[in-house]
Amino acid sequence: MLAHPASKPASMRLIITAENLGKQYRLGTQQAAYATLRETIANAVRRPDKTRNGNATGTFWALRDINFEIQEGEVVGIIGRNGAGKSTLLRILSRVTEPTTGRVKLRGRVGSLLEVGTGFHPELTGRENIFLNGAILGMKKAEIVRKFDEIVAFAEIEKFIDTPVKRYSSGMYVRLAFAVAAHLDPEILIIDEVLAVGDQQFQRKCLGKIRDVSCRQGRTVLVVSHTMPLILQLVQYCVVLELGLVRYLGPADKAVEIYLNSGSAITSVFFDVANSVRKVEGTQAARIISLKFPRAVPIFGAEEDISFIIQIRAIRKMVKARVSMTVFSSEGIAVGSCFSHPGLIAEAGEEIEATVVLSCPRLAPGAYYCGLAVGKGTHTSGHVDFDIVHETLNFEVCAVPGDDAPSSHWCQQWGRIVFNDLNVKQLRRQSNAV
Repeated sequence: MLAHPASKPASMRLIITAENLGKQYRLGTQQAAYATLRETIANAVRRPDKTRNGNATGTFWALRDINFEIQEGEVVGIIGRNGAGKSTLLRILSRVTEPTTGRVKLRGRVGSLLEVGTGFHPELTGRENIFLNGAILGMKKAEIVRKFDEIVAFAEIEKFIDTPVKRYSSGMYVRLAFAVAAHLDPEILIIDEVLAVGDQQFQRKCLGKIRDVSCRQGRTVLVVSHTMPLILQLVQYCVVLELGLVRYLGPADKAVEIYLNSGSAITSVFFDVANSVRKVEGTQAARIISLKFPRAVPIFGAEEDISFIIQIRAIRKMVKARVSMTVFSSEGIAVGSCFSHPGLIAEAGEEIEATVVLSCPRLAPGAYYCGLAVGKGTHTSGHVDFDIVHETLNFEVCAVPGDDAPSSHWCQQWGRIVFNDLNVKQLRRQSNAV
């Protein structure tokens, strides 16, 4: 059975176990609600369909041979491309549909949020739907009453609590549905991509609640999302589904790498420096010829250093050169800049390669790109740029920002965050002289 790595503490209680789970659907047919005797006899003696690849023609295995274990208090991601079987798996775990083969063991009540308005009756008010959902989850009326005010406050729909939910916007649906699912104390909370409907403020609120439900209350949470920064920020482990099979189960960073690269052998992300936007003010004493992230996925988690590899060709002798970088948001706003120590050395005609590390940048979650330069000097001593490349090193971050105040010598166009100094380690030196 595929289970969590051996490093997991054995004392934690298993709360979800899937054993040889499979789900088969029949394609192109619709079963009548009530079959006549003639139809039943005809179907029984009809020659079976020809088979192909072990499956009957007209059938489709959405899931097959699924085995995994999830322990109490874990936040687990389920990721995979469209059609991988994620929603089918959640429907089985939520008891919405039964598996064709195998079985799943659930130890506790399940609160599911599979789509906008799951379990809501459109003609009932928000108030009535809270009690309806609570009853479906097996809650007693006294328990629902005790949690009612907290649910309404979290959903931020006090003015509309007695309005039929058919008049709610999709955002209001999501807020109320999540509030009900998270506050009525299910042992297992299942969330399928619906948080993408809410605004950013509500998403952050939901993330905080999920952490509280998992860490402080010891509940188990399953999250399906195509937003990989969210997965990296939120979950501990991931199940990667591919064509209905479990391809990988393990730490989230490795799972995201496998998902984004679809099994390719890519280990680095290269950037087309030759065709990047250049700035003519550079003295051309050196030229940036290569930039890459030494990882397959340019996504950096909380508190993680951002590192890349730069290759530079010295046109003239280069002594005490340094790398500088400005980080821009996806909207093109400079958010921070930094300089490395002046440690790069090369003779004319040589190429050098160096690893550059920006330690703990404390960026807010989102997408970014960089402007890179190689030159001499700093913002305090005056600087001369040999070569400058704009709009490169695109990456995403899941870290929470700090609030460092900018230096008094800092230029406004460099952004308000003063990053730590870049750490540059020269890797090699190669002469191209004829």
